[in-house]
Amino acid sequence: QVQLVESGGGLVQAGGSLSLSCAASGTIFSINAMGWYRQAPGQQRELVAKITSGGNTNYADSVKGRFTISRDSAKNTVYLQMNSLKPEDTAVYYCNADVVTTVDSLRYRRSDYWGQGTQVTVSS
Repeated sequence: QVQLVESGGGLVQAGGSLSLSCAASGTIFSINAMGWYRQAPGQQRELVAKITSGGNTNYADSVKGRFTISRDSAKNTVYLQMNSLKPEDTAVYYCNADVVTTVDSLRYRRSDYWGQGTQVTVSS
């Protein structure tokens, strides 16, 4: 099995910064991509940022220029540096992993691994 453990959420004032991390562990053969999603009350879960094994990144338009996603491949860890935070960024942030896992010596690609979620609250 694959587990994703998040850390780094909290309360911050508008204009401030916060950094999230997510570590993947388990029977992982390789990681195709990892990313961050968020869900505000009453809203759909949306993509914030993702990064592929090749280092390509993709950001939601609302966070471009403010957020930076990075990874440490050796540690199977992804980070999200959030700067110039706005109240609109308030949400539960979820880590996601698209991995190739090993079960009974067979390889499976799964993209539905999720972290437990961490609350980010930005006050005005």
